[in-house]
Amino acid sequence: MTTAHIDKALLFRSLHDPARPLALANAWDVASARVIEAAGAPAIATTSAGTAWSLGRPDGETLSADEVVDLIARIVAVVGVPVTADIEGGYAQDASGVARTVTRVLEAGAVGVNIEDGTRPPADLAARLTAARAAADRAGVPLFLNARTDTYLFGLGDPATRLKDTLERARGYVEAGADGIFVPGVTDTATLAELAAGIDVPLNVMAGPGAPAVAELGALGVARVSLGSGVAQTAYTAARHAARQLYDTGDYQPLTGALPFPELNGLFPGAR
Repeated sequence: MTTAHIDKALLFRSLHDPARPLALANAWDVASARVIEAAGAPAIATTSAGTAWSLGRPDGETLSADEVVDLIARIVAVVGVPVTADIEGGYAQDASGVARTVTRVLEAGAVGVNIEDGTRPPADLAARLTAARAAADRAGVPLFLNARTDTYLFGLGDPATRLKDTLERARGYVEAGADGIFVPGVTDTATLAELAAGIDVPLNVMAGPGAPAVAELGALGVARVSLGSGVAQTAYTAARHAARQLYDTGDYQPLTGALPFPELNGLFPGAR
């Protein structure tokens, strides 16, 4: 890998700091990535849900490694900031397949990945993380390996022991090679503080309406804040609103305030 690639990977690692949490407005295609970068993003993260919808698929590991690698390569080609990829469970049947996916994602220029457990046994994700870390080591890239656990998002296990179970999973994932732990589905400040205190690597959470602001999350110990599919959902909501207004009333009011064509067009190489 190139020195520039390694430098971006090191930069991305340095951005995980509760004093100034890394805020990620997740992209789902090249245009959204450029718009988000132009808005001031220090890094670009993808959303598997938004990507799947853009390709006519539901979320839930319906993408292929080929599709994700192609997207990452196209995003890396037009943005200057580090890129991290949501690769769901790794787009493979086993750990060796995950290693191949991670190798390809790194070759496409990414410097981080998210891999999730979902309803898989924790030992399964641990094996996938170990394989991913080995693949990154072979490539010579200090990949930021973010392990997502869905205990809260999916309501797994006994609510009375969910915090304990999540911390146990987190410890196992860190031992397997994870650099960060992503716990979506939690916005309760007391729980977030306990998670941050109990996890020895950067904590990533998913935020949206009703969640504490980024600075408040940082004060609780959160180092990374993601919007997940939220920005894609908002964009599609705007499209639905514009379409309904056109068909229901025949006017164009929802288009007011849209990004000017020259500004949007000018975000891409070769624009005139």
